[in-house]
Amino acid sequence: MSELTINKRNKIGKFAGIIGIIANFILAGGKLTVGILSMSMSIIADAINNFTDSLSSIVTLIGFKLSQKPADADHPFGHARFEYISSLIISIVIFFVGFELAKTSIEKIISPVAVDFSLVTAIILGFSILGKLALFIFNSITAKKIDSSSLKAMAADCRNDAIITTVVLIANIVEHYTSVSIDGYAGLAVALFIVISGILLVRENCSPILGKKNDDKLKEIIVNKITEYPIVIGYHDLMIHDYGPGISFCSIHFEIDKNLDPLYVHEIIDKFEREMLDFGTQLTVHYDPVVTDSPELNKQKHAVVAALIDYDNRLSLHDFRSIACDGFTRVFFDIPLPHDLIGKEKEIKEKAENCLNSLDMGKFEAIITFDSLSFN
Repeated sequence: MSELTINKRNKIGKFAGIIGIIANFILAGGKLTVGILSMSMSIIADAINNFTDSLSSIVTLIGFKLSQKPADADHPFGHARFEYISSLIISIVIFFVGFELAKTSIEKIISPVAVDFSLVTAIILGFSILGKLALFIFNSITAKKIDSSSLKAMAADCRNDAIITTVVLIANIVEHYTSVSIDGYAGLAVALFIVISGILLVRENCSPILGKKNDDKLKEIIVNKITEYPIVIGYHDLMIHDYGPGISFCSIHFEIDKNLDPLYVHEIIDKFEREMLDFGTQLTVHYDPVVTDSPELNKQKHAVVAALIDYDNRLSLHDFRSIACDGFTRVFFDIPLPHDLIGKEKEIKEKAENCLNSLDMGKFEAIITFDSLSFN
């Protein structure tokens, strides 16, 4: 993502935050007024929920502002992760507000107070439902457009608010016309809905901070770009580090014929790294020279590959090389290991060594490095 695109993205995000602040303050003020006048706990709970949405929008606005700070000596990769932190703060606030509203609603259930419902109340709640649906659509479209976790959280919250206000409206109508005291129960339902939403959002927004696996879009771009470079025999250890929306740093290993001119290989690798800058990523390539003209080594490698596939067709290897020792040959290679095969390393090693020792090429010892399949 270019600098211009990043700036544009932040402007869009801040604009969405300002819209959220204004809209939620207006909706919350109207609901709080009718909630107090009608003595409805569910409407008051809904109003407080909207006030927290305004705070969430403020946090989102601050998050976009802070994420624009340039890299410095203490943060050489920039500050784009502030957006993830602001999303987490929003989620935690939502959870605690729901918890407090649940306690208040339980008190209303224990000591019910009659609700004074009116046409004005119905109009304000109906207007609030339409307003929240409009904000949901706006934030959803904007979140998708700029790939923002903060706006995605705000969109989900707006959708929840529309559902909550609908429940509150129905509960107040029912209580008004039937005299059945359900306002406290409706408030509790609203509170539980908020608590569950908060928990789910906390879990979702913790993932990128903890190092959640990136989506496959950037990986697909890198792999497709590799196909444009025929000198690359194979690749492995592709690691993508996310430092915030549009900011990533990657590393990868290229297997290239050892007989090629190192200066030529270096220039090709530099060209690849420069081209990846157009996709918003700083990529570093590690050059692995491989032997391609040894019939003996190729025979050993093909035999081990066949043995691994026979054990599990997901297995493969890279960086295959050998050293002749006194009375035996030591071979070295790496195997990307699926998570469900962790603990089977000894079996796989024995499978590979038995295959090599059946080649009638002397005795072999396999030194295997087991990598994570996530990076291969």
